[in-house]
Amino acid sequence: MAGVSLMLVRVVAVACVLAVGAVAQLSTTYYDGSCRSLQSIVRSGMTSAVQKEPRMGASILRLFFHDCFVNGCDASVLLDDSSTLTGEKNAAPNANSLRGYEVIDAIKSRVEAACPGTVSCADILALAARDGVNLLSGPTWAVPLGRRDARTASQAAANSNLPSPTSNAATLVSTFASKGLDSRDLVALSGAHTIGSARCASFRSRVYNDTNINAGFAARRRQICPAQGSDGNLAPLDALSSVKFDNGYFRNVVSQFGLLHSDQELFGAGGGVDSITAQYARNSGAFARDFVTAMIKMGNISPLTGSNGEVRANCRKPN
Repeated sequence: MAGVSLMLVRVVAVACVLAVGAVAQLSTTYYDGSCRSLQSIVRSGMTSAVQKEPRMGASILRLFFHDCFVNGCDASVLLDDSSTLTGEKNAAPNANSLRGYEVIDAIKSRVEAACPGTVSCADILALAARDGVNLLSGPTWAVPLGRRDARTASQAAANSNLPSPTSNAATLVSTFASKGLDSRDLVALSGAHTIGSARCASFRSRVYNDTNINAGFAARRRQICPAQGSDGNLAPLDALSSVKFDNGYFRNVVSQFGLLHSDQELFGAGGGVDSITAQYARNSGAFARDFVTAMIKMGNISPLTGSNGEVRANCRKPN
């Protein structure tokens, strides 16, 4: 237990250095003078959500990822469709899949009551993603803040920019590189699949057609996911510990227990990332440190700052 605590302290220290140095346009102290209760409000909201449903920690983390990869971390993913706006919620990678919007709504409502017109939905989502990870036994870190919210969204960009569960290693490396994230960031962020579940529709092809999969594992997942129908049936992304943020995902992948095709592409597929995956499977501390680094880098993808964008009063619609 002491070793875990020491590891988390080191992770936080690394995160703070990165946040202050590499993420110059954002600041970990951005709201210290304008909304001092922000962090405790977000933490309280996420604690309630995760206690009610542990999977929600993974869902909020995925929501943040799907936001940042589409025109930057600007909360565009939270916008509802309207007569004047086609949002990202019904894009192919998101429809019937992304969830947790109501958790962000509830937190935003409390933040608005405490600090009206001050905190962006984009920053709330970044903090909530961090807290979801930590509440499921993962690391914590100082989140750089100061993002503003987009007034519009792009369903087309959501359809084209988000990596697919059927992507091969080369495509994954290229997609992440286009966002300023390197191969180590790719593998570390893929480790988010140590928590949460996937729909049958996203792993059906893997368990019926791939050859680099443990035979017994494939058979068990076919019981959950028939060849036709039941697209919404769920299976844990990490067969070892789906509600604990650890390095079990990488141990799965090394043993050919990756649930998604894109998961298994991280080991044994000739994608040049095998050594990183193997390192994380052996060393949970290395994974935790690199995950924090990658999350901070991802959170700095094209944020709206200064006079750009706005601070939405309601995360579902522009002001």
